[in-house]
Amino acid sequence: MPPVHSSPYFQMDNPAILSLLRPTPGEKQRKSSSGGLLRMFKLFPMLTSGCKMVALLGRPRKPLLKDSATTGTIFGYRKGRVCLAIQDDPHCVPLFVIELPMLTSLLQKEMASDIVRIALESETKTHKKKLLEEFVWAVYCNGRKMGYSIRRKQLSEDELHVMQLLRGVSMGAGVLPGPNEKETADGELTYMRARFERVVGSKDSEALYMINPDGAAGPELSIFFVRAH
Repeated sequence: MPPVHSSPYFQMDNPAILSLLRPTPGEKQRKSSSGGLLRMFKLFPMLTSGCKMVALLGRPRKPLLKDSATTGTIFGYRKGRVCLAIQDDPHCVPLFVIELPMLTSLLQKEMASDIVRIALESETKTHKKKLLEEFVWAVYCNGRKMGYSIRRKQLSEDELHVMQLLRGVSMGAGVLPGPNEKETADGELTYMRARFERVVGSKDSEALYMINPDGAAGPELSIFFVRAH
């Protein structure tokens, strides 16, 4: 059985991804980062049902940070699969939503390495669509292939529920009340929202680098989108 904690460099040999990779911060720099959204996300198994929402910046009516940063949200039930939503800002309709072929619990274990790299690769070769408009994606987490996913054409009830609850939230992490306040067999609904720097390598490659709220050097979470040539 392969180890749970895989290397962020394993099988990251796609030239398009390599061109977007950034240097990993030194070990001392990572240790000096006290806090951060990724660390809060690791605490989800210890959060109780009494903590229904932990929002670092509250829920402002207007965006607190008016810049070119992209909003990314990772959410899902504790025992269910993880979803990824990307928005231009927290008030906009998501431009990309996908359910990843991995459980929330597995993603939390991967985060123990302090470096998480998620890569989505489209094998479509027509190039008639914009990159994030592709539908079928192969998904990798820290170099390991997790499976395939299809981009949502329409939001599910749970996904729409999360987007409505987090409307206006710039960044934060915690536990959200589920639809109709009922807890399902998959456990509580957890989320992590952060601001990302969006880097376009070409029409066939993009990357999102999480902007750490505590000002720590170097990204902790990176998401790559690549289309095969």
